[in-house]
This record gives sequence, C-alpha cells and structure tokens, in this order.
Amino acid sequence: GYDALSYSVENSDKWSGRQLLQAREQNVTDVPEAGGQLYVRNCTEPALHEFPNDIFTNEDRRHGAVVLHVLCAVYMFYALAIVCDDFFVPSLEKICERLHLSEDVAGATFMAAGSSAPELFTSVIGVFITKGDVGVGTIVGSAVFNILCIIGVCGLFAGQVVALSSWSLLRDSIYYTLSVVALIVCFCVALVSRWESLVLVLMYVIYIFIMKYNSTIHQCFERKTKNSANMVNGLASNTEMDDNSNCDATVVLLKKGNFHRKASVIMVDELLSAYPHQLSFSEAGLRIMITSHFPPKTRLSMASRMLINERQRLINSRTYTNGESEVAIKIPIKHVVENGTGPSNSAERGVNGTRRDEDVAEAGNENENEDNENNENDEEEEEDDDDDDHEGPYTPFDLPTGKIEMLKWVFTWPLSFVLYFTVPNCNKPHLEKWFMVTFVSSTLWIAAFSYMMVWMVTIIGYTLGIPDVIMGITFLAAGTSVPDCMASLIVARQGMGDMAVSNSIGSNVFDILIGLGLPWALQTLAVNYGSYIRLNSRGLIYSVGLLLASVFVTVFGVHMNKWKLDKKLGCVCLSLYGIFLCFSIMTEFNVFTFVNLPMCRDH
Repeated sequence: GYDALSYSVENSDKWSGRQLLQAREQNVTDVPEAGGQLYVRNCTEPALHEFPNDIFTNEDRRHGAVVLHVLCAVYMFYALAIVCDDFFVPSLEKICERLHLSEDVAGATFMAAGSSAPELFTSVIGVFITKGDVGVGTIVGSAVFNILCIIGVCGLFAGQVVALSSWSLLRDSIYYTLSVVALIVCFCVALVSRWESLVLVLMYVIYIFIMKYNSTIHQCFERKTKNSANMVNGLASNTEMDDNSNCDATVVLLKKGNFHRKASVIMVDELLSAYPHQLSFSEAGLRIMITSHFPPKTRLSMASRMLINERQRLINSRTYTNGESEVAIKIPIKHVVENGTGPSNSAERGVNGTRRDEDVAEAGNENENEDNENNENDEEEEEDDDDDDHEGPYTPFDLPTGKIEMLKWVFTWPLSFVLYFTVPNCNKPHLEKWFMVTFVSSTLWIAAFSYMMVWMVTIIGYTLGIPDVIMGITFLAAGTSVPDCMASLIVARQGMGDMAVSNSIGSNVFDILIGLGLPWALQTLAVNYGSYIRLNSRGLIYSVGLLLASVFVTVFGVHMNKWKLDKKLGCVCLSLYGIFLCFSIMTEFNVFTFVNLPMCRDH
C-alpha cells in the first residue's frame, strides 16, 4: 500500500552517494527496474530483530501479553533509579573525594554522569545493538523533558518562589545551545563520521574547563553587567555576585575599591528594592555598613559579623549532606551569631533601634525555622535514613515495619536480593573502601537494566505499531529522567533554584555531548574505524529544532518572570512540554511532511 512512497535515488543527486550507502545498510532491495533506477524498499526495518526472540508471539502480545512487557519496563525504570541513587552516585561521590575535584567540576562530570547514566547506556544500546534511533530519540526527548518538565515541576511543587541567578542559567543555556547546534549539524548530514563524534566529545572537555574556571569567568561577566547597569554604585552588583556565586563574604571586603567612589549614602530599603530576592534585611544592613561611609570600628565589627554569618552558611550547606551532624553544629553556631561580637551589637543598636531586634528575630527565626525545618528534615531524614537502611537499598533479610513499607519491600525483593550480593553499599562505613567495586558493579547493572528496558520498550512499540523514535522521545525519555526530576525538585524545595536548573540543563549537555558523542566515537574510531553511523529518522531534526526553541523560550520566560521560578512559570513550561510532544509525534507520523518510511511489519 506504500508503493507511492518508493522513491528514485536518481531524483536527488546530492543525496545519491549517502542514499546508496543507506540503501546497503537498510533493508533495501537493489532491483534495477526499467530505466536503470534503483528502488529503495518502502519501510524501515524494526529494531526488534536485533534483540533475542520474545517468548510471546506478536499475536499473543496483541491479545494482552504486552501488559507484562509494560510492567517489566516500569520495573526496569525503578531498578535503574535504585541503582543510580543508592549505589552509583555514592560511589561517584567517593571517587570525587579521592580525586580532590572542585564541586563545579565534579558536578559537570561525575554527578552529571550519575544522573544521566540510563540515557548514556540507552544510547550505547541504540548505536551498537539496535542500530536505530531509539538512543537518539531518548536523548532528544529527555533533553526537552529535563528543561521544560523539570523546571515546570519545580515551579509548581517547590512550595515557594525560588530566585534564579542570571549567570548560571545563561552559562548553561548558552553552552547547551552550542551543543544542540552541533547536533543539528550531525542530523543535517544524516551520517555521523568520526570527526563529528570527536567534536562532540571535545566540546564536553571544554565544558569541564569552563566549570573549573567558573568563578573567574563569572566575575568578568559581573564586571561587564555592572558597567552597563550601574544600579547602586557597584555595591549591589557586588552583593549580587557574592550571593549568586556563593563566594565568601570576604569577596565584598576585597572589592573595597568600588566603594571609594563618591556616592550618596545607600539606604537598606533601596538596596532591598533593587535586589528583592537576594538579601535578607540584616544582610543588606551588614553589607551597607562595611562601606566607607561608616567609621572603621563599625566596619570592622560588621565585617567580622558577616564572616560569622558566612561561616554559619557554609557549615549549614556542608552539613546538609551529613544529616546527623546538622543539629549538633547548628545550635552552637546559632548562639555565636545571636550573641555576635560586642561592638556589632551596640553598633547595630546605634544605627537603628529595630535593627538588633530585626536581626535577632531574623537570625533567630531563620535559624529556628531552619532548625525546625531541619528537625523536621532530620526526622524525615532519619526516617529516610531508617528507610534507607531498609528502604534505600532494602536488605532482603530485614523486614521493615508498616504496611506500605512491607509492600515496597515485597515489590523490590528480587532486586534487593540480587544487588545485596553483587554490589557493596559504600555508604556503610565498613564497606567504604570498596567504592571502586561499587562503581564498576553498579555500572554493569545500569547497563543490564538499560538493555532490558530498551528491549521491552522496543517490543511494546512494535506491538502497538509505534516507531522506535517516538517510544524514545516519550516513554523512555520520561522514565530515564525521573531520577533527575526528583533530585531537582528536592533541591528546589530547599530554595536552591540555581542548582535545580543547573542540574537539569547541565545533565542535558552531558546527554548530548557524551551520551551521543561517546558511543558514536567508540563505533567510528575503535569498533569499526572510519565507519559511519546512519540516522534513520529525518523527523529528529525537527525535534532537535524544537529542542533549541525550548531553551530560548525557557530563558526568555525566566527573564520575563524577573528571574523567579514560580507556579506561573511552572504551568507555562509544562504546557510547552505537552505541545512539544504532540508536535514531535505528528512529525514522526508524517503529518506535516514526509520524513519517515513506515515500520516493516512481519506478515
């Protein structure tokens, strides 16, 4: 019925060489017809035949056995999430500690690898086993999911308005845009050579260097923006830089040069109205009081006060990861800050009668809120830790308490039984030195689960007559990005919007440059030197174009929303994700223009 779709290679001279190469690799019949034209077979070979034979026939699956495959695929998503969160990421953290990597570089390399491992292995399977577009589809789909869906979910469920800094969003999105442009170039030529794959991998190496020198580049960026918008005589932009890059309060002191130019005295409320979401009242007060308008004694006491606050903030952020030590450390620091240093208290009282109260209230409330939150968090974390001892990786021999926990335990029992004996849990002190074994064994498990997942999804797609690319863009993309989504949401709930957004965009850069570049480079350089990788779906170029559009729309939306992440922005992002899915699916099904041959069916 698709004879009309048969096309003559002669008709398009510029593609003829590539098309002939495609013709040999694709399931193509070289039958010279009258007039010496080559006719390409008019359907795409399904990836199903690259996997072992299924125990059910296609007829069985159509009559309901496909439900078992869906359940198996969902279980694989869950298994991947457990292996990534409980074994793979902790082992990566230990490796980063041993290699003494800075947080930026660790985040850009090992952490991104941790959250994007399923996509990477899906892509490896797509290149080496199915030789189809399932890996590319998954990465393109999960990239859009990461940007629109994760930012949407964070906006809706963060429970607060989260301030974003322009620098980290612009840095990640600009580099990400470059990655997508490189990917579009690959799709335009439809064949990927060793040079194209090497360029992608090299771009990632450059990204790591950018992360390494992030703070230096950031300061240059701040200087440029400060010159263009000299808001509050350089003070505000310093404080903004200080806040955004989370650098020490000493940076403000070191930048004293900026305060020496003639300036009218800045009021706290002016500073707060100029930068509403970046400073608390007391912080704005402290920052203003170290300017040259105040006597040296005041400035010194304010500076020491700021350093104490800064130290407290650093300790809070550091202990955030070590659940138990949080309360122990927080309480003494809180008293130090509340008691402060003698001069600063009197200085504050002198400047503003309510300042001290405000400050104590602020510091007290902030800390008590934090303490309450942390007590709650600690209780939750202790519960989580208890859960983690049972639940994290559930141990197959310890029965948890509670009905829901019991159900979970039964549900994950086969998984926890296998992992208990094959992957050492390097979170436990006595197994800590086995972190490399954890890393290797969890990587192997991720590879195995990814293989199972892609196999199941390929069978489901074939049974329902859905092309591999669409299964990749929708089902696989959402499944592999769920751990990322959870991580970003947890971080956004704690008010760290930058980290949430960086995590979602940063893991996209990894997906595109390493997730696609690395398997392509291995195939074209190591496995079969000088070979080409063929991309079947010409509809993917439209999806990648949409990917580019999604970045611009997101950055524009955040900018229009005054760099705030709230429910309004969340709703917009989620509805855009829905539009993207509809558009991609319609493109792949040749609704707008002819892009894909239909899938070959077994008769």
